[in-house]
Amino acid sequence: MRNPALSFSAASVEDAEALVALRIEAMRESLERIGRFDPVRARERFLNGFEPSLTRHIVLGGERVGFVVVKSLDDHLLLDHLYVLPAFQGRGIGALVLRQVCAEAATKRLPIRVGALHESASNRFYLRHGFVKVAEEEFDIYYLRDWQLPFA
Repeated sequence: MRNPALSFSAASVEDAEALVALRIEAMRESLERIGRFDPVRARERFLNGFEPSLTRHIVLGGERVGFVVVKSLDDHLLLDHLYVLPAFQGRGIGALVLRQVCAEAATKRLPIRVGALHESASNRFYLRHGFVKVAEEEFDIYYLRDWQLPFA
């Protein structure tokens, strides 16, 4: 992506339903692939952990195209959510957002942890950007990225 007008804006409680819809749209294909697509469960799962103060809209050219949630814990940053609408995927937006998260991790000197659904394209994305698989469960794979690793 060349010279994107990418920015972030704060989310609010009023954004919850729009964020749920975006998350469901972004995850639908991956969830269907593993037989776990359930929009009611996806909605409840997101809303149960929704923290507006940690949620940032990803804005490209004035349009909301995704969102990111990063939680700062004692010994790591948790990249809890990073979703880009399917129509905007493959344009380098996720990499630009991840670059910001990695810069935050480097400033705090904390590694980044993230989980991804089995068979999701996000697994290749995280591996391509220096994450290392550290655990695996029935539906998810978990990754860790050292804060000292330069962002490629």
